[in-house]
Amino acid sequence: MATLDRTDVGLLRALQEDGRRTVKELAAIVSLSTSATHERVRRLFADGVLRGVHAEVEPAAIGVGLQAVVQVHLQRHSREAVTAFRDHALRLPEVVAVTHLTGAVDFLVHVAVRDTDHLRDLALEAFTTRDEVSRLETSVVYEHVRAVTWPIYVGD
Repeated sequence: MATLDRTDVGLLRALQEDGRRTVKELAAIVSLSTSATHERVRRLFADGVLRGVHAEVEPAAIGVGLQAVVQVHLQRHSREAVTAFRDHALRLPEVVAVTHLTGAVDFLVHVAVRDTDHLRDLALEAFTTRDEVSRLETSVVYEHVRAVTWPIYVGD
């Protein structure tokens, strides 16, 4: 884990709130020069603390009419089966996120599809045909709201 100070934490919070902020804006927020701020941000990327900057897309604007969470139960719990399913799911264009869990459910797969027909076809063609999958349970998402920031527990 990287050692972060209050300035790093301030930069992380500011970038999580708006990843389009300029170095000049960030410098003003954390009270540093632009060159020192630029170096801090570069180091946060180099150290793997910052992994990227992403755009948030409105699902309806790109044809997504339905989101669902698919609970996936595997036949067996070998490393090979887990890795094979995870890698397969991540290659599907409809998949938003894959979460591997402990407990009764092995994976939660968040999918974004056009409609219920698309969801049914995805389940039948992309999941139930997999040898490692024993069963699925699908729940329709009424609303998906993402927290703007990750909590930061170091440096506070």
